[in-house]
Amino acid sequence: MAATTEQQELTGSPAGPRRRGTGRVAAAVSVFGELLITAGLVLGLFVVYSLWWTNVIADRKADRQGDKVRDSWAQEEKGGPVAYDSKNGIGFLHVPDMTGDEILVEKGTTSKVLNDGVAGYYTDPVKAALPTSGKKGNFSLAAHRDGHGAKFHNIHKLKKGDPIVFETKDKWYVYKVYGILPETSKYNVKVLGAVPKESGRTKAGHYITLTTCTPIYTSRYRYVVWGELDRVEKVDDQRTPPKELSGS
Repeated sequence: MAATTEQQELTGSPAGPRRRGTGRVAAAVSVFGELLITAGLVLGLFVVYSLWWTNVIADRKADRQGDKVRDSWAQEEKGGPVAYDSKNGIGFLHVPDMTGDEILVEKGTTSKVLNDGVAGYYTDPVKAALPTSGKKGNFSLAAHRDGHGAKFHNIHKLKKGDPIVFETKDKWYVYKVYGILPETSKYNVKVLGAVPKESGRTKAGHYITLTTCTPIYTSRYRYVVWGELDRVEKVDDQRTPPKELSGS
């Protein structure tokens, strides 16, 4: 006992208080570590939700809406009462070099529309020219690149000459990619113009424009792809797709 007291006097620091201080530090480190683990788990779950689960939910909604559109087309062809509502979609976009899925196209580019796993045509600040009108102009579209269906996720895989096909009840509109802008300001509305001069075109024509966020997992800039109408095909009784989609 005397030896212990003597050691404490020599060091000038009682052993008891030192152990209590060390215990507090260890406890604080332990709590901080647990908080970091919890924060990591929450962040991980958020990433899973944003990049995977929102895709699942959006794809389900888009599939249901797409089925409604096709059902209404079939009903109309049979001479039944038309239950078609443009809010259910105006047609389907097929871009084989970007995705193997068909993409339902609806009116508007708000988050409420695009979050349902569809592509939306612009109504503001520039109004898109629908190909079904027959008038020259720019059929400008937007879709998410990540989360909520991520329909334009692989837009960067498109190259000049690749087909973009828009399917309606009666016709196939076949476009060919001719211009790509990998990065531009999200405020650059000129890319949506009736004559998209930034694409190199100077005369009125039948154009299509695909826009989405870039870089991947951000929304800082916009990625733009332009196409020009190559031809229009009538939909036959078997709904045979154009050769660009059939692989023939």
